[in-house]
Amino acid sequence: MENQVEFVLKVFLLSAGISFLIKYLAPSLSIPMTATNALIMVLLPTVMVAIALLWRFQRLT
Repeated sequence: MENQVEFVLKVFLLSAGISFLIKYLAPSLSIPMTATNALIMVLLPTVMVAIALLWRFQRLT
């Protein structure tokens, strides 16, 4: 039970940190609105998860 609480707490803190960065720091960045940047922002989370899962799979085998 303690391990699950620890995991939920880590996920909550990571989510809060990302939310803080998006709300307060992202508006100060001058990222041009282009189709390439939009595509990168949409596909980056999927690519990161795929890389993490591939890395985990290779470690298990």
